[in-house]
Amino acid sequence: MAAAGSADGSAGSAGAEAEAERRVRAWAEAQRARGRLVVLVTSGGTQVPLEARAVRFLENFSSGRRGAASAERLVSAGYSVCFLHRARSAFPWARMLPPPGPALLEALRVHPGPSVTLDPAALPGLVPALLEYRRAKEKGVLLSLEFTGLTEYLALLRAAARALAPLGSSAMFYLAAAVSDFYIPASEMPEHKIQSSEGPLQITMKMVPKMLSPLVKEWAPEAFVISFKLETNPSILIEKSRQALEKYHHQVVIANILDSRRTSVIVVTKDSETQLSLSDEEIAKGVEIEEKIVSHLQSRHTTFINRQN
Repeated sequence: MAAAGSADGSAGSAGAEAEAERRVRAWAEAQRARGRLVVLVTSGGTQVPLEARAVRFLENFSSGRRGAASAERLVSAGYSVCFLHRARSAFPWARMLPPPGPALLEALRVHPGPSVTLDPAALPGLVPALLEYRRAKEKGVLLSLEFTGLTEYLALLRAAARALAPLGSSAMFYLAAAVSDFYIPASEMPEHKIQSSEGPLQITMKMVPKMLSPLVKEWAPEAFVISFKLETNPSILIEKSRQALEKYHHQVVIANILDSRRTSVIVVTKDSETQLSLSDEEIAKGVEIEEKIVSHLQSRHTTFINRQN
């Protein structure tokens, strides 16, 4: 298995990885001392450069919304959350803010002084979100780790997994990040910007090493691990999910179809398939599917801990 930092041809910063592991380990030990369960949530997509001095990148559509929404629900459910997220992707509770642009500007009010306030009527969910965020920060139950590229993600995942391993079955891994399956090795990457004058672009990419295998077998072998499987073809979804369970020997796959991912998922385990869906009434009330996912997984995690102990 390739080292975590080698997926794009660089060794990465061993010092930064060691510091991340130290930071997560200290935080996790504090959470365990308080009797809290800990979950690592990965969120957002990874960025894969096409040039060494990169101008162009390959990315996917992931905004990190699922990871951020799930992190909020997990904190509410009593977990302490280590949030490993893509820079500038959705962040727990901050996702209630509109993105930079007209909607945000319209919500701001300028007063004499000058001073600036936010119109609560323009963002009705913001005040409750701010209160929840402040409570999470004051209690120390949210730890944020940020990545941009594929190399950073893989290194931080390994560091966090090793740091959480001593927690055993009480640690949960909620792997919602949309990690690239392909990359260009540094040895095959042009140093400078690819010139369009050279004609049509042809790219040959290598497979990114699958980190789920060493995570389950080596880094945190006693943890409760959930991966996600997104497909556009419903006819292969369950088969692909079961193949992942058989290959990596983790506990759960959350299977979802692109077009319905925000309203319906299937929780796939070795022994079962459980559909979780939002009704029209729940959708109208603003209920999010992540609320049902977290509630279901919390029950499964409790059962897993009891069996392990």
